[in-house]
Amino acid sequence: MKVDIDMALSAAVNKTQVPFVVAMVGNSRDILYSNGYGDYGSWDRAEDTVFRIFSMTKAVGSLAAIILIDRGLLGMHMPVARYLPEWNDVRVIAGWDGDQPILREPRREATICNLATHTSGLEYELWSDDIQKYLEVTGHPSILSGTVESLNYPLTRDPNTRWAYGIGIDWLTRVVEKVDGRPIDVFCQEEIFGPLGMTETGFEPDQVPAKLAQVYARTEDGGFTPMDIAPPPNPEFYGMGHALYSTAADYMKFLQMILNHGTLNGSTIISTNACKLMRENQLPATNPPLTFRKMVSVAPALTDDFDPFPEAQLTHTFAFLRNEDAIADRRSEESLSWAGVCNTHYWIDPKEDLCAVIMTQLLPFVEPGFMQTYADFEKAVYYTYRGRKI
Repeated sequence: MKVDIDMALSAAVNKTQVPFVVAMVGNSRDILYSNGYGDYGSWDRAEDTVFRIFSMTKAVGSLAAIILIDRGLLGMHMPVARYLPEWNDVRVIAGWDGDQPILREPRREATICNLATHTSGLEYELWSDDIQKYLEVTGHPSILSGTVESLNYPLTRDPNTRWAYGIGIDWLTRVVEKVDGRPIDVFCQEEIFGPLGMTETGFEPDQVPAKLAQVYARTEDGGFTPMDIAPPPNPEFYGMGHALYSTAADYMKFLQMILNHGTLNGSTIISTNACKLMRENQLPATNPPLTFRKMVSVAPALTDDFDPFPEAQLTHTFAFLRNEDAIADRRSEESLSWAGVCNTHYWIDPKEDLCAVIMTQLLPFVEPGFMQTYADFEKAVYYTYRGRKI
């Protein structure tokens, strides 16, 4: 039956939907499927391929905060400014006077939960005309500069009023460092990577095996051309919105730990109750309720628009996008997911006891060829494993 998954992935490479692809499927106990197609590198095992996982880092950053919440050291609904007084200097873009931004004070306090659920008002320049313009006219550094100063750009909305994808987890990184006292890279190694056996995950390329995949960009004729993009090396701080390198095999250990309610292979990372915060909707109960909002690109070279399941209600946990509705022939309701900008993606389906990653290194984000590959892979996974005792 696994041949159906192999056929979906090999066909995607043959049709130039992706330059290469590495995919794995597991449940809470075992790895069920692992393979790769295309030119992922000269090494023998696809699972050894190292990827720039970019925003797949976010869930790990959220886990770091949950560890402190679980220990009673951090308050999930406490104001950000309680831990980082510099948050009080953040303003909201209220409009423009020519090329001069009009800024005002936020009308609401942002909480730790707002940072984690993308309801703080922070928004990336890839999906916001205002932030793109602000960075251009002020010369303010992008978050990918790796500087602390890069955090200090305006909100596009008041906190707790809209879902908008942004740098909240990078602010959350600073909170974790302030509360715990360890740099985030040390914290992650000692509290997450070491206990889970994620030996091929790190913050710098030289911390992982020399099996780093090439990034490609889609060309106008439908082919691929090599390009360079990576998290900033040796930054002032490692932003957990984007900083990690990892492999499919390592990231599967993280996903399996979530399926196992915070424990994997005898190592308990967080309690069952804390894991619920990572699996249950945490968006504020406003009227109307906040939900995921379609991400409309203003940077087409880097990302297409993103609305993965327009027919479904999507919410957000402390770490993941969450499907409140099942998707026909694909994931169940209450499934969790997210991705990285170079098209590394994952989902967790607690109802079916399944998790999976599908990874390449291709821009733009969620471009049609990759998204067709993703859909075909997911359907093949559920055709193979749904309803079977595995």
